[in-house]
Amino acid sequence: MPIVVDEVVITVEVGNAAGGGTATPPAPADDRQSLVAECVERVLEILRDREEP
Repeated sequence: MPIVVDEVVITVEVGNAAGGGTATPPAPADDRQSLVAECVERVLEILRDREEP
């Protein structure tokens, strides 16, 4: 019987100083807002694509 994976969740930790990396300064509010807006737009596009037959 085949196994079907419907969803894969990948998490990434960025700027791990304990792992030898350097921490990056927090992004300005404008950059953060535009990044969130772009992410929301991409998620909505993916959801719309799933709903289409």
